[in-house]
Amino acid sequence: MTQYLDDLAEFIHTAPSPYHVTAQVAQRAAEAGFTVLDDAPGPWPSEPGGYVLVRDGAVIAWKIPEQVTEYPTFHIVGAHTDSPTFRVKPLPDNTSVGYARVGVEVYGGVLVNSWLDRDLGFAGRLITADEQHLVRTPAMARIPQLAIHLDRSVNDGLKLDRQQHLVPIVGVGDETNILAEIAKHADVEPEAVQGFDLVLTDTQAPATIGVDNDFFAAPRLDNLVSVHAGLRALLESESEHITVLAAFDHEEVGSETRTGAGGPLLGEMLGRILDSLNVPATQHQTMISHSIMLSADGGHLVHPNYPERHDPQHYPLPNAGPILKVNATQRYLSDGHGAAKFVGWADQAGVPHQVFVSKNTQPSGSTIGPISATRLGMETIDAGIGLLSMHSVREMCGAQDPEHLAKLAVAFYQDSRR
Repeated sequence: MTQYLDDLAEFIHTAPSPYHVTAQVAQRAAEAGFTVLDDAPGPWPSEPGGYVLVRDGAVIAWKIPEQVTEYPTFHIVGAHTDSPTFRVKPLPDNTSVGYARVGVEVYGGVLVNSWLDRDLGFAGRLITADEQHLVRTPAMARIPQLAIHLDRSVNDGLKLDRQQHLVPIVGVGDETNILAEIAKHADVEPEAVQGFDLVLTDTQAPATIGVDNDFFAAPRLDNLVSVHAGLRALLESESEHITVLAAFDHEEVGSETRTGAGGPLLGEMLGRILDSLNVPATQHQTMISHSIMLSADGGHLVHPNYPERHDPQHYPLPNAGPILKVNATQRYLSDGHGAAKFVGWADQAGVPHQVFVSKNTQPSGSTIGPISATRLGMETIDAGIGLLSMHSVREMCGAQDPEHLAKLAVAFYQDSRR
């Protein structure tokens, strides 16, 4: 792998849950000289430099330039930290005909069949009386598929009941205490655990594949590719604007939470930054509405086995650059002005670019872009890199495209326009 892909692979592999993602962003920012702020009331520093704040599964990082104008604006890369998976239920221990199992519920738009017959671990956080503990286990679970000998029609169409067929097994017998086993991997006494937020996670490491290593395969490409690209760009770029990385939680389930794009987090943070710079409160909304967001999220590559599912004039290909995402019903917010800016950033970065629009008979997905724009009133451009197997346990993209996105994000941050 290239140096960039090596770094991305390490980032993904060490970030199996949103809480690990935010910890990674904060750690990398701190190593680059950023100040990690406590999430508490009170004034914030206004000195030039970098700052980062974590709130549960969301993280906001920003840089204040050496010279701040009287009425500063923001250039924001928006992304999300969560991915489709399975969340462990509050009372997880579950047995069936002599097997120890773990109760889980589906989180987001999971391509559920892709999780069958995979070596799975658990990741997330354990809550004790006075702190939280990040935890990640090795392979401990598996959701085994029924053998073809017991269902001869399975290849005519696999149907999985989410309550009955998607329960991972972790052992044999009736005595397994899965929380106690998970707690061992965080050096926490099981009886000290008072709460938890845990998900299933694939344990296979990211890798390049293909005869010429054309592809990069990994779990959680949607949307850790964008978080990583935004962070790399934030750390590397210098701008006359206040540059921000806003990585939200809960995008895969609608964003309507305190740490989702539909919540107050980003608006609150931007207001506090402006307060620290002594910008009058009467001007805050004006400064925010004159800012700009690059909403970075995964898009769809044309699938060679299902080309009929794509618009025939828009076939995004791997390693052909970041994708501008367009939708007439505003599921993506890129318009003509945004398209011109996107092309300019790509040209400035020296990377190729392409465009995605859904086939008219195919419903479109969406992103944090429309949600953030509605809440904050700022111009938003939806873009990202193309993926195959989106929402699978293991997705894939062109091996060159993650770095293309990071370079485009640098150009976006450094654009001198508003």
